[in-house]
Amino acid sequence: MAVIKTIQTLAVAALVLCVARVVSAQTPGQQVQETIQRVTAIVSSPSGGESEQRDAVKRLLLPRFDWPEMAKRALGRHWPKLPERQNEFVSVFTDFLGNVYLGTIGGYKDEKIIFSGERRDQNLAEVETKLMPNKGEPMAVNYRLHLVQGEWKIYDVVVADISLVNNYRSQFNRILARSSFDELVKQLRERESKERG
Repeated sequence: MAVIKTIQTLAVAALVLCVARVVSAQTPGQQVQETIQRVTAIVSSPSGGESEQRDAVKRLLLPRFDWPEMAKRALGRHWPKLPERQNEFVSVFTDFLGNVYLGTIGGYKDEKIIFSGERRDQNLAEVETKLMPNKGEPMAVNYRLHLVQGEWKIYDVVVADISLVNNYRSQFNRILARSSFDELVKQLRERESKERG
């Protein structure tokens, strides 16, 4: 009995290692492309309601982003000053930005996404894409990633040459210059609630 349990444990461990190797073997571009294709398939699917689609996209996207890193970069110089509130901020920021991103993706049902390049420098990468709308000009959407425990995670999205993280850092700096961290958290919660609708 003990031998069978040991064999089962080793088999599960080997399977986990194989899956981990497959994930880490993907290039950043392959990982982003696969994720976007899966998201597009969910959003374009006629089955399920909007709420179900949103939940499915959220489950798919949440692991692809390095939320703590994004939160840290967005808070910038204020991050080290708030060690006891960092986890709270990561949670609030993840809910807020996750819902903003989900709302944005929901509007891109019929647009085509072209993968135009990938640059890597050791543990950092940038994947370049172009959003091709039915009407209007193409828009560059680039994903900045870094390697975290063998998996490429997105830590910033640059839309039309504007960094999402830098944009939020400027907004958060303005709020913190005239108010408190509690006020920033309150505003993020209110905005997240509106995005969720």
